[in-house]
Amino acid sequence: MIYRLCQTQEDWLSQARAMALGAEKALSRRDDGHSGPMPMVPLAAALRLWESAGTTHDKPAFGIDEVRSDGRPLAVREEVAMATPFGTLLHLGKDTPSPGPRLLVVAPLSGHFATRLRATVATLLRDHDVYVTDWTDAREVPVEAGAFGLDDLVAQIIAFLEALGPDTHLLAVSQPAVATLAAAALMAEDRNPALPRSLTLIGGPVDPRIAPTRDEILSRLLPPEWFERTTVGVVPERFAGAGRRVHPGALQWSGAVLSDLRQHVFAQTAQFANLVTGDAAAADRHRDRYEELRSVMDVPAELYLDMIARTFREPELMLGRMLWRGRPVRMAALRETALLAVEGEGDRSCPAGQCSAALDLCDSLPAGRKRRCLVDAEHDGLFEGAVWETQVYPVIRQFVGSAAA
Repeated sequence: MIYRLCQTQEDWLSQARAMALGAEKALSRRDDGHSGPMPMVPLAAALRLWESAGTTHDKPAFGIDEVRSDGRPLAVREEVAMATPFGTLLHLGKDTPSPGPRLLVVAPLSGHFATRLRATVATLLRDHDVYVTDWTDAREVPVEAGAFGLDDLVAQIIAFLEALGPDTHLLAVSQPAVATLAAAALMAEDRNPALPRSLTLIGGPVDPRIAPTRDEILSRLLPPEWFERTTVGVVPERFAGAGRRVHPGALQWSGAVLSDLRQHVFAQTAQFANLVTGDAAAADRHRDRYEELRSVMDVPAELYLDMIARTFREPELMLGRMLWRGRPVRMAALRETALLAVEGEGDRSCPAGQCSAALDLCDSLPAGRKRRCLVDAEHDGLFEGAVWETQVYPVIRQFVGSAAA
């Protein structure tokens, strides 16, 4: 029932958007050649705002065709390095014999496609040979592929690292922080030759007990059954993953909007002004951003519920109780992989302290191989925008370069 409601809303809003944009074009044509004030502009602008209404499951393209490295342009091509039912290891190869240190970017599997990190990847490409975990929309994964929980995410990260081989560096943005730490610890204990040389965590909830958010508090107050009953649906017959239990991406996006409603209202008000005044550049930037944000993907129910139960409700890794397929995850085994934790003082999704808790957790790592980067930014500012470009990325570039050396 939950999924059908989300899908019905998405289908209806898709039709409403098409009707609104059609009406907007008709109104705009009526104002063509008008010598005085254009009375239809505000109404046309209001209709144009429907572009940002609702969600889609249309996967955006990375669209990174070129990057400047060492002051010269280099062509970028997308190559599939490894394909699995739940995700693809995507290589964004540069046209150069010296692409830089090999870096695997683990994108969040929390409701948006990996293209949400387009700006992050474009910047990293300047100095690194970049691979990305391009996760699959769970509603397109047949049930025959099996379940995909936290243990499976850890296994997938290990498999991707093994496919890349030695001397790879690892960078995780937000949600997969615990999974990447667990993967590195298991590989270290096994003396796996593909153990990453460095691990960078950007705004990841390693210890959500520190300055907990509203959602993190609710995950401890409400019983697990409540989340399974109210936030998990079954994919209907019209999709390849029919019968799979998922956390709908539309539900995740709705929650994100409601939790930061003031910012979204401000953004839409500003867009209305852009459209009325004819500021095309600003309007296009808003449109591109919201097109990305509205493109959602469903998350396997097993992973979503595991994150609530094993990361937020009871932070198993921090408590030393995490088991991976029955095997204890021992963070003390991590002795060589350099570790960087990036946090934002204004981050309301993952408050400062939650991510850097990993530095204390990895107590076998020498102090010289651990570093914290704290900047004045909100969550998104840690991996895109001015702060990312000028304050965060230079630290990551130096950190990875030092570990590679």
